[in-house]
Amino acid sequence: MDHSVTLYFLDANFPFFDGFPLLPHRSHDDGGKLDLAFIYENPVTGKLLSGSPSWLGYGYLEAPKAGEYDQPANCEGRGYWQYSLLSRLVPQDKNLDFSASLNQQLLLRLARHPAIGKIFLEPHLKTRLGLEGQKKVRFHGCAAVRHDDHIHIQL
Repeated sequence: MDHSVTLYFLDANFPFFDGFPLLPHRSHDDGGKLDLAFIYENPVTGKLLSGSPSWLGYGYLEAPKAGEYDQPANCEGRGYWQYSLLSRLVPQDKNLDFSASLNQQLLLRLARHPAIGKIFLEPHLKTRLGLEGQKKVRFHGCAAVRHDDHIHIQL
């Protein structure tokens, strides 16, 4: 199916002064970070979702499937209690399909853009979407929050 895709920005930085991130972000404090919503579609109609499935924009997870590496469990098991905090505040009713093909195409285009330095994504999605060879796509560390609910871009 041919889709016209609209990208939805979730956060681009705290709007008042440099050096202070918009919570719960740790790094959105310098004008060089951007969060994008994943692309979801209605499994019955194939219509793309407008915006994010979450009331907050964050927290609606494309969690690891059976057999995929579970970085969130690893981080939580090591004491990083905040890692999945937002997912406990946002309903996880899965009435939408994560569009693997459209998200993969988007991430490949972003990774190839010379102005983009890093893209943060959970390891299971990097593998699932076949992005292992993309050096810009990487894990962000356990001290942050999960990145299987949005795409984080750094210039």
